[in-house]
Amino acid sequence: MSRLHFRLEAKATRSRARACSFQTLHSHVQTPLFMPVGTQAAVKGVKVEELATAGSNILLANTYHLLLRPGPDVFRHMGGIHNFTRWPKSYLTDSGGFQIFSLSNDRRMTEEGAQFKSYVDGKTINLSPELSIETQKAIGSDIMMVLDQCVPSTSPYAVAEEAMHLTHRWAKRSLLARGDSPQSMFGIVQGACFEDLRRQSAETLCAMPFDGFAIGGLAVGETKAEREDFCELTASLLPEHLPRYLMGVGTPIDLLEAVHRGVDMFDCIIPTAHAQQSVAYVSHGQLRLERSAYKFDESALDPECSCYTCRTYSKAYLHHLFKADEYLGGELLSIHNITYYHQLMAKMRAHIFADTFADFYRQQREIMLQRDRVRENVPFRARKMKRDRPKELGVYQIHHAPQGHASIRHRDSGEIMHSVSPPQEEARRLYAEQSALIERLKEETSEPLVLWDVGLGAAHNAMAVLEVYEKLAAEGIALRPLDMISFENDLDSLQLALLHLDLFPHLKHAGPQLLPKQKSWMRRCGKVQWTLEHGDFHALAAKVKRPHIIFYDPFSAKTNSDFWSLEAFQRLYDYCQDEETEIFTYSAATSVRAGLLAAGFAVAKGLGTGPKQETTIALTPKLAKKNSFGRQFLDGQWLDRWQRSDKPYPFDVREDQDLLIRQKIQSHPQFYS
Repeated sequence: MSRLHFRLEAKATRSRARACSFQTLHSHVQTPLFMPVGTQAAVKGVKVEELATAGSNILLANTYHLLLRPGPDVFRHMGGIHNFTRWPKSYLTDSGGFQIFSLSNDRRMTEEGAQFKSYVDGKTINLSPELSIETQKAIGSDIMMVLDQCVPSTSPYAVAEEAMHLTHRWAKRSLLARGDSPQSMFGIVQGACFEDLRRQSAETLCAMPFDGFAIGGLAVGETKAEREDFCELTASLLPEHLPRYLMGVGTPIDLLEAVHRGVDMFDCIIPTAHAQQSVAYVSHGQLRLERSAYKFDESALDPECSCYTCRTYSKAYLHHLFKADEYLGGELLSIHNITYYHQLMAKMRAHIFADTFADFYRQQREIMLQRDRVRENVPFRARKMKRDRPKELGVYQIHHAPQGHASIRHRDSGEIMHSVSPPQEEARRLYAEQSALIERLKEETSEPLVLWDVGLGAAHNAMAVLEVYEKLAAEGIALRPLDMISFENDLDSLQLALLHLDLFPHLKHAGPQLLPKQKSWMRRCGKVQWTLEHGDFHALAAKVKRPHIIFYDPFSAKTNSDFWSLEAFQRLYDYCQDEETEIFTYSAATSVRAGLLAAGFAVAKGLGTGPKQETTIALTPKLAKKNSFGRQFLDGQWLDRWQRSDKPYPFDVREDQDLLIRQKIQSHPQFYS
């Protein structure tokens, strides 16, 4: 018999939505239910009394993090997490499976469990199902989760199948480890995006005496349509008389879609994480409060909401807080967003009982897709300012590509930044992803990762880096410090883009807006330092920290020819020859690659982007010997083609240097390894 005394109270017609209730050790719970995420026994920016007022009933805490700090002994001493945090209602503890998944290359998986190093003290931890459950018992949560192995939803069949079977074996061990504890326990259905595996996993786990079931392994790489399809499939395979929990999802429309498909419970960091980015979910859609449209807006955030934020403050004040980078802005929006989520759950429950959910579902889907289309009380002068924004600044112009994105054009040369691919997409792929930024940030070291962003431009590359860091941090993943240094001798391209945030939405962030004025920006956690070096690159580069990664993105050879000279590459080599440094650049020109080789770098093929089949990666000798990320070095075939090239060198190589440079390249170690 379930420890939760679960009751199915109502079902909607023309939908799988349902309203249920159950009793935990600390509270009576009604579904549909949203659980705010308090990874480290605290919901970011929201006090427990504010959570209670907002309507929270169950909070989620994470076993992986609480095992490392403060540790099970503290919870045993304090009498459990409820006494420790003074939260009187229920807690659900995740097992640590998703955090194991997030460690990727920094953990070793065995039948026994997951082995990793603690980010707190560096000790090796073996997180087994038994240790996970013993920790959750010490924490004293109302609902415990089994330890599972989560893999990307796009994994190959064999990988997903192996992880599913391991999850089943760990589920049995988790049940045994619970013993006679009165705490409830949920099993987790895995199987990635394979229908037969999902069916097999549900059948296996439903034969075990769990008190509820979670749908795991979604929102980890699949498309939105795939997530909805496999959510509906998995929910339909689970018993009606027990709760169904979709883990780690999501936005309001994600919750609406999942309730429609038969899910009861949800958790996600989105209400608080998006609040830190000025995003508010309101009854008429979604707003981003840092937009200048709200500078003079005296109205409440949401006239249909009675939370403290909406009762007390105007959009203008909230806008000011985000522009001033004040913590209070994120805290106030967190209170509102959590309240909105709970009110949404209550509305869905009421419509299920009234059997009007299907109509409510259709109406809300349209509303939830609205973004910043409502502009109550925006003064005429604010709209006029927007109309009068300049399309040119200095030698730069706004360019609208036929593909639909905006970019920056250099008026005198006609050169266009990102002429084919959307700029932010190219920045993510060519720089953030190709540099293995996620893996480097997860390295267990207190030494900052130093990144040189050479050619700040409109800050696409830098913002791709911040996007990665902030996403990982919001997931509660331990990261090393990041020290990002951007070099630029002409800030007009950035200033022009900042005047057109509707065209360059990646700049809707405090960092790039403060950087031109303050020359530095620090993330609130203190672990990200972004510095602007404005002026001559080589004069400035000699004075700053040596880099681990260089994004080498000067505008073009036409407008910044000095950056593509042999002298420039030799000076670049001098800066970092004793370090383990990688350089990423969009150019695949033979002359550029030859210049890098002649300077002393090893040179590898980079990903293609836009019309280019390849780009270029350069490595210092120390890093080339390790080749930690499996770079594909230029080989003898490239060398043969180079020897036949009519432009074999950078433009500044003199005729009397030809023999020496040719010998350097032909004898380069990478061609004889």
